[in-house]
Amino acid sequence: MLTPDHNALGLYFSIPFCRAKCTYCNFASGVYPASEHSRYVARLIHDLAAAPAWAQSMQVHLPRQVDTIYFGGGTPVLLAPELFTQIFAAIRDQFQLTPDAEITIECAPGQLPDDTLAAMVAAGVNRVSLGVQSFVDREATLSGRFHTRDIVLQDLRRLRAAGIPNLNIDLLAGLADQTLASWRESLAVLRDTGVPHASVYMLEIDEDSRLGRELIEGGIRYSAGLVPNDDTIAQMYEEAVTSLAASGLAQYEISNFAQPGMESRHNLRYWQRRPYLGLGLDASSMFYAEDKMVLRATTTDDLPEFLDPAETAHETSWLGPTQQLEEAWFLGLRRNAGVSIRALITEFGPDAVAPSIAVAHRLAADGLLSTAKNFVRLTDRGRLISNDVFAEFLGLAPAHHTAQSK
Repeated sequence: MLTPDHNALGLYFSIPFCRAKCTYCNFASGVYPASEHSRYVARLIHDLAAAPAWAQSMQVHLPRQVDTIYFGGGTPVLLAPELFTQIFAAIRDQFQLTPDAEITIECAPGQLPDDTLAAMVAAGVNRVSLGVQSFVDREATLSGRFHTRDIVLQDLRRLRAAGIPNLNIDLLAGLADQTLASWRESLAVLRDTGVPHASVYMLEIDEDSRLGRELIEGGIRYSAGLVPNDDTIAQMYEEAVTSLAASGLAQYEISNFAQPGMESRHNLRYWQRRPYLGLGLDASSMFYAEDKMVLRATTTDDLPEFLDPAETAHETSWLGPTQQLEEAWFLGLRRNAGVSIRALITEFGPDAVAPSIAVAHRLAADGLLSTAKNFVRLTDRGRLISNDVFAEFLGLAPAHHTAQSK
């Protein structure tokens, strides 16, 4: 039996085009010819139209009512205005948007033309996320960004004048040449902007970014030698939590902060395990089947393969109760609201939940979790090593496969 929360859908559109690849970026994005844009959008529209038949073939429930839409990247606003118009026409042809649907587009500061902004507003976009990363111009330049502080502030004024006050700013702790003093400067400017939402990330060091590979190999390219150490990055994050709270942006998820009622509804659906359809390069989807199984599907991260009309397959995995319970823990713990033990027992049964409750109590004794009033939450210390905490809830039952959502 599907719950009311499962009867509305979120749409995610991956737009992988960038003016330049940032040194720290580990997403499936890059610099591609503008001639690929129209082919890409045509494929998005094709897959959108094909989604109901595909869902039926997989025997999963695809809600036709949409209450959140998110365009991520890459830099979605590099698409020509008429391409946005085509996408939104296709959305409204295939799905029913709720009157209060949250529609978000990510923007790179300084890369939002007036005609694109007008097309966004006409299409119903009501939320914009600006990938600022730093308000210190030298740090932005070293990481491959094109904007300055003044450009960001100008874009904020333009967006508000266009009738979009629901704004997010991303900051990244761990950029080359970043210091505690410069980080505090970025935080101060962010507070002064008065935006109702902020996202704060710590630099990920992995092989999927140029900077990450250089750091792993001990090299100096991409200003790797200027990246602050782990302890400094952790201190930056902790100061952000305190600073943003003092300015009215309460933490509601490991990396996200908002004024009351201004939380990202689309991102919340991921952590609350509600269904979404991902379209585009390396996009993930999640659906429920009537037999209580969960389907996770991911598209290719290779652009030529994605644009090939003969390629329609997704990489799919089915999650049974054990894997869903694991996800309930590591997605639920991301939120400051935490995980409700009572809700887990209702969904999965007391016997299935018992081993993970024992893990929660052990981690609470180590100071990584709190267990109060039927809820389990990360402590401040636990958030700093959250991936290690999440790993403790995996593998509590025999052989399984765990799917990761983007």
